[in-house]
Amino acid sequence: MVIWNNDDDDFLEIDNFQSSPRSSPIHAMQCRVENLAGVAVTTSSLSSPTETTDLVQMGFSDEVFATLFDMGFPVEMISRAIKETGPNVETSVIIDTISKYSTDCEAGSSKSKAIDHFLAMGFDEEKVVKAIQEHGEDNMEAIANALLSCPEAKKLPAAVEEEDGIDWSSSDDDTNYTDMLNSDDEKDPNSNENGSKIRSLVKMGFSELEASLAVERCGENVDIAELTDFLCAAQMAREFSEFYTEPEEQKPRHNIKKRRFESKGEPRSSVDDEPIRLPNPMIGFGVPNEPGLITHRSLPELARGPPFFYYENVALTPKGVWETISRHLFEIPPEFVDSKYFCVAARKRGYIHNLPINNRFQIQPPPKYTIHDAFPLSKRWWPEWDKRTKLNCILTCTGSAQLTNRIRVALEPYNEEPEPPKHVQRYVIDQCKKWNLVWVGKNKAAPLEPDEMESILGFPKNHTRGGGMSRTERFKSLGNSFQVDTVAYHLSVLKPIFPHGINVLSLFTGIGGGEVALHRLQIKMKLVVSVEISKVNRNILKDFWEQTNQTGELIEFSDIQHLTNDTIEGLMEKYGGFDLVIGGSPCNNLAGGNRVSRVGLEGDQSSLFFEYCRILEVVRARMRGS
Repeated sequence: MVIWNNDDDDFLEIDNFQSSPRSSPIHAMQCRVENLAGVAVTTSSLSSPTETTDLVQMGFSDEVFATLFDMGFPVEMISRAIKETGPNVETSVIIDTISKYSTDCEAGSSKSKAIDHFLAMGFDEEKVVKAIQEHGEDNMEAIANALLSCPEAKKLPAAVEEEDGIDWSSSDDDTNYTDMLNSDDEKDPNSNENGSKIRSLVKMGFSELEASLAVERCGENVDIAELTDFLCAAQMAREFSEFYTEPEEQKPRHNIKKRRFESKGEPRSSVDDEPIRLPNPMIGFGVPNEPGLITHRSLPELARGPPFFYYENVALTPKGVWETISRHLFEIPPEFVDSKYFCVAARKRGYIHNLPINNRFQIQPPPKYTIHDAFPLSKRWWPEWDKRTKLNCILTCTGSAQLTNRIRVALEPYNEEPEPPKHVQRYVIDQCKKWNLVWVGKNKAAPLEPDEMESILGFPKNHTRGGGMSRTERFKSLGNSFQVDTVAYHLSVLKPIFPHGINVLSLFTGIGGGEVALHRLQIKMKLVVSVEISKVNRNILKDFWEQTNQTGELIEFSDIQHLTNDTIEGLMEKYGGFDLVIGGSPCNNLAGGNRVSRVGLEGDQSSLFFEYCRILEVVRARMRGS
């Protein structure tokens, strides 16, 4: 479980973690515990507490030990090098000594390294030794194939599929968006090239299963760097458990709502049998400054607006979730968009809406698209070997001081050299990608500050600052918010439709991403009825409303279940109805970070989607006079 360390001015530091109860051979590769008070590192098969205690008694720095371990060096090699060189030598001397072991090692130590590699992946020791004896310690691919072909390993993919519930297929055909979403072509024309990519990823330390799923998920045309980014993000998501709930809390509250929709005799669509696929590239019906713009689509007659609706959630959900969402929202296929086409950070989301898709326009000023444009002061310190131009998804947590200090310790021994060794570069880049670190000084990588996150996500400066909002709450609220530029691009079509203003029903409002988007589009909000459970988030929207001198009326509810059908009809009677119903229900039971209750729309939080459907149904029925 993630440890929330709020002792220092509510600063969220999530550098240490424990794997969730539902572990797997894939996740076992990273089985470790890091103590924030003083880093004491253990692994499932590489060390003992006695060994690390001896090093501490020798006077060796825990910080340097943790750095060397995170670089991928086995604990035995680190211990041997420290005992040979002494505890007070430069880190570079210890690294050189370890490197000497790697080049001069005998066959027996090589075999030990191979054993450790596969034990860390979660395979049985007896089977690992047998496979090494049969294929030789240097033939890692043959060993992996032998281990994966044993009966226990054969069960693994099915088990993982059942646990994650993910449809790992994707399409690379970007000529027609509808075809992309419904394509059933799963042939692999580049199998030889894919096999090479998988072997390369395995050599980097990823399991063959992870590598295969990444290639299937990302498509055949992506390069190794993008596949590596995907795998790092997936591993990071498994390490996070901000969505963790105890098993006894996993009781869906809204099954009645779901059954109510399914009991109306609606014919089950073929969408159940044809899984919705994630497009590559993830540009929806088109994004600014990119080819492939689509300006027309056909909507079912029943789905057409007004009133308009706009629903958002994470793109990477358990298998069947988007099919269900689409079925309950008039069989409209989702528009999948990665916000990296709108800003400097990735944010893969699905949107189902009945808005027009022609004549979209981008809000001004346009956002910054690259790291150096978004953080110009970082150019001075950015190492040439850090080739990143984009950040990963903005998360609800941030890296710690211990992490950034370990990066500094890893780099300092090479200040007089043109660049650090490749293995040090790989370690540093891996951490920077995982935690969205940027360079703020020589050897100084730092996590994003809340105001920097606000800018990336399209919010005004200090939008979440003050008013009783702690740093921890700012990170969490920003990590769960809309990317404003992306949403505004979709909503821009409403400006000519409602020149005199719009009435908005905003569900699961968060920090007001939809309202900020409408404001930046200069669409007058005559009325906003907002439903948001978080008090601090409600205060943020209220402050924004006042500070931007909105002349319309803001009405806030704290619980969506308080918005009964009678209440909705009363509001519509008073204010003349709603022109737009916008929102994104909680993704707690959908997101990849939840390894315990990632149960899809059956989950306690994510089942609130059916409340969105209930409210939308009431609004549309009233507006259409039925």
